[in-house]
Amino acid sequence: MDSSSVEDSPRYFKITKSEPVLVHVEIKSPFPEYYYLSNLDQNITSIMQTVFCFKPDGDKKSTEGVGLVIREALAKVLVYFYPLAGNLTLGSDEKLVVKCTNRGVPFVEAVVDYDIDVLGNVTCLDSAMLSKLVHTDSAARDMFEIPLMTAQVTRFKCGGFVMGMTMNHCMADGISAMEFVNSWSEIARGLSPSIVPAIDRSVLKARQPPRITRVHNEFLEIKDISNISAKYQESEMVYKAFSFDQEKLMRLKKLIMEDGTIKNCSTFVALTALLWRARTKALKMKPDQQLKLLFAVDGRSRLVNPPLPKGYFGNGIVLACSVSNAGDLVNKPLSYAVHLVQNAIKMVDDEFIRSAIDYLEVKKEKPSLSGTFLITTWTRLAFNTTDFGWGEPTQSGCVTLPEKEVALFLAGGGNGTTVLTGLPVNAMKSFQELMQI
Repeated sequence: MDSSSVEDSPRYFKITKSEPVLVHVEIKSPFPEYYYLSNLDQNITSIMQTVFCFKPDGDKKSTEGVGLVIREALAKVLVYFYPLAGNLTLGSDEKLVVKCTNRGVPFVEAVVDYDIDVLGNVTCLDSAMLSKLVHTDSAARDMFEIPLMTAQVTRFKCGGFVMGMTMNHCMADGISAMEFVNSWSEIARGLSPSIVPAIDRSVLKARQPPRITRVHNEFLEIKDISNISAKYQESEMVYKAFSFDQEKLMRLKKLIMEDGTIKNCSTFVALTALLWRARTKALKMKPDQQLKLLFAVDGRSRLVNPPLPKGYFGNGIVLACSVSNAGDLVNKPLSYAVHLVQNAIKMVDDEFIRSAIDYLEVKKEKPSLSGTFLITTWTRLAFNTTDFGWGEPTQSGCVTLPEKEVALFLAGGGNGTTVLTGLPVNAMKSFQELMQI
């Protein structure tokens, strides 16, 4: 299919966009010139891009004015989340901080001359299509010029609409981002935010003096003896969504426990072990290739001294880590990988998180992704509660994955889980077979 026919097909619809309007904090209340970012925020500067799809409902009001409602609510919610209207800069210590300039959040309105059903299932990660539904600043040359947040409201012929949002990950993890969106939608409905954000991040400052008391293999530099990076560079990347309903998940957990070494296993752990092993096989790694599995663990319930306040706005996640060689991972029972994942989760307590923050203070390192598989999960995020006044979204999802080494877990239908990941095209064929349960 040539490019012109792709553009003319419904799935690759034409979209008409307005020029961006800068939305400023509505009340010019005094705020600090600079806003502190913790060590957990420093290394996560990828741009999260999400879409929320709202189908028309015959009993609901017209969506003709939806853009104005959402834009005005954004100005109001920024009073609570004012750093999002600023921009990144370097502080005197060479760390990232937000300069609270109130330069504003770019806001775009758009229209599409198709019904919203043209989008299909947005979890299939059709980035060529979904990228039209979010606004990116093509003129920005680096992360200091890229807006910390943008918003786009796209109306479809049927009356449905999509709210597309980008946000720099250094400003929020998934939980914080969804609390922001839900506060925004509450204000759009004339309510006050049900969770008032706690935006002071100094609670996650490094200890003085810093104390590295735990082993932090998440920063381990791994030698790529299997030419993994070359396989990614030499072949086209293919992204697939894999659905696991309750029946499949039960079969997977039964398989894991059949050798008697595992007594119970969560869905997250089971799928993580399965993916790590399948990816290792599909990429044909050498038996003595050292491998690292990283996955995000929410520290909110694990931080106790002091605890994170309710509504903490920022990154409250740390990376847990498992290490194995490829031979053991591929040849040993799946329960072996499960043990590794479970043990990594157990290690994440208050002291581990404080030690990780102190490690970053001293070493100033970014976790290496060589020989690494990174898993993040959005299964517990309240995507479906966002109601701007036209009902809850019928579906939501991400536009792209931030790195080629990443897999993302999303909530599936009927308490199932959908897994999104990408691999070089040849490896994906094998991976798909290995994912059959």
